[in-house]
Amino acid sequence: MTELKQDTWVVVTDSEKALFLRNLTDHENPNLDLFDAEAQENPSDREQGANRPGRMNDGGMGQRSALDDTDWHELQKERFAADLAEKLYAEAHRGAFERLVLVAAPKVLGDLRAALHKEVADKIVAEIPKTLTNHPIAKIEALVKKELEAA
Repeated sequence: MTELKQDTWVVVTDSEKALFLRNLTDHENPNLDLFDAEAQENPSDREQGANRPGRMNDGGMGQRSALDDTDWHELQKERFAADLAEKLYAEAHRGAFERLVLVAAPKVLGDLRAALHKEVADKIVAEIPKTLTNHPIAKIEALVKKELEAA
């Protein structure tokens, strides 16, 4: 069982928002304090795209196929994980935390894991593959404690 010790950071994120929480007490009665939050504006792909998808000749007389356009919305989600990894590296490098619990949607957790620096990865004590960014802090405390006890 992994315990949620005092001063452990809990980062709750999805692909557009991150909550930075610090446990002020112990594992028995966790008290997560929100000390920072980041969000990015990520309009739909339709709003970000400038042009219609291109077309290509298929070789037959008058035959043309549409080309896929870049999915700007999805690309921005992936960049958010990389930006978050950089922020965590900067905080770890200056000694802001010794223990870290990551709570993120499974895909985001995978993107984040791939982007994390070794210095941050070594401080991770648990990963919880859930989307909790829109939950109240009290609910996050209870769910994180339950998940850590089950692990």
